[in-house]
Amino acid sequence: MHKGVHDRGYLPHWDFESSVQAITFRFADALPKHVVEKWKKELAIPDTPAETDISRKGRIELARRIARYEDAGHGACLLAKHECARIVQDGLLADHGGTYELIEWCIMPNHVHVLIRMIDDAPLGTIVKAWKASSAVRINRLIGQAGSLWLPDYHDRFIRDLDHFHNAVAYIRNNPVKAGLCRKPSEWSFSSAGFGWSTRSDQPTDEDRAE
Repeated sequence: MHKGVHDRGYLPHWDFESSVQAITFRFADALPKHVVEKWKKELAIPDTPAETDISRKGRIELARRIARYEDAGHGACLLAKHECARIVQDGLLADHGGTYELIEWCIMPNHVHVLIRMIDDAPLGTIVKAWKASSAVRINRLIGQAGSLWLPDYHDRFIRDLDHFHNAVAYIRNNPVKAGLCRKPSEWSFSSAGFGWSTRSDQPTDEDRAE
């Protein structure tokens, strides 16, 4: 059952049937909580969502700061290891056509961007939790450690219209280029661009799979 607009005490979430959602989830060490709290105080952002112009501008600036911080490569950056990134990518692909339609994704060294269309009754939080849980178990086993890997919450943005959709696609595809990790999107292996995924068909060809 989808939850509509709800707040888990950290971030507001929008969860609707058939909606297109841009989602970011990150490792716990990628963005320390005290850094975010410091920025929120500087930008006068309240702890609960507010609809004032000041709070909206503050949240936009906060999102920009978070994106820059993530792209700088803080934390252990386990997803820079191909074996770890492949685990996350396999998890995203596994339920395509099940609870969601996978449109775009990009697995950065310490965080993950995903664009999906909801196609089942499973809440968005349940989908993200499944991605995190399965990948954490496999990554921990691979690197020989135990414990939590992912930040408990996640950021999602409901895609409002076609312009917003194209902007989200461009952002996800160009994130590794913007971060200075490659020259063009197709060079980043663990992404929809590097995988050969098409936003027109939302399905890779057999040739793409073989690369």
